[in-house]
Amino acid sequence: MQTLDFLTPVVDSPYEFGRIAAANSLSDVYAMGGRPVTAMNIVCFPVGELSEDILKETLAGGLEKIYEAGAVLVGGHSVDDKEFKYGLSVTGIIHPDRILTNRNAREGDSLILTKPIGTGIIATAVKGKIADEEAIKILIDVTSTLNRRAAEIMLRFQPNACTDVTGFGLAGHVLEMAKGSSKKIIIHMDMVPFIKKAREYALMGLIPAGSYNTKKYCSSSISIGSSVKQVDIDLLFDPQTSGGLVISLPEKKAKECLKAMQNEGVFASIIGEVSAESKDGYLMVN
Repeated sequence: MQTLDFLTPVVDSPYEFGRIAAANSLSDVYAMGGRPVTAMNIVCFPVGELSEDILKETLAGGLEKIYEAGAVLVGGHSVDDKEFKYGLSVTGIIHPDRILTNRNAREGDSLILTKPIGTGIIATAVKGKIADEEAIKILIDVTSTLNRRAAEIMLRFQPNACTDVTGFGLAGHVLEMAKGSSKKIIIHMDMVPFIKKAREYALMGLIPAGSYNTKKYCSSSISIGSSVKQVDIDLLFDPQTSGGLVISLPEKKAKECLKAMQNEGVFASIIGEVSAESKDGYLMVN
């Protein structure tokens, strides 16, 4: 399996940006149940405008995460660009019969989410010079955490489907799972974990533009209960950088998987369930 992703900076520290971008790039392999083996750097850098030290620190941060994943850096490519971007092309391995997709969620499954949401809103607050040090630290901790351990644990319980939460937000990616699986999926708002300060910043109007675009695109296939607050709707559609996995497992296995993750120090919450067949796929939030 091969995957590719890259980002513009989401934090001021080049080293932390490198760690975050690399973790984000590696995530797709974990979401498919695979193991990363090689990576290549992708760099767009404004030569003459930014110090080469910034690039060196970014690459060093990325290399740390590549090594943590057990993979090897085998090269890369760079171009002179007006906007700094960094990421990885990753090659992973998995048995062809064991590849996980977002298209096989089954009725009666529970959904596990392995990271809190709100990174897009926090990153927007960082860019606006509003985020405090605590929020920035949490943002870095969440986004630089590999999905490796979560993926390794979920594989013990034979999940039916999996996806990672990235640019289309939690609602967008779960809807994609519902459509791919031809199922109705329910998310319980009171079970969804948010990053500290995310709701506060959302109430200040620090909502990424991508949230509105995704909400508009998905609106015909999503039903949102009248008791769900607007700020929580904004958080559901918040585009995530290096978000967690959403794992679809039979209810009993989901509870066992959740317990194993929590016992082994992996953040995890059950946030909903797969309820019924649906010809076109459907998401309900209550």
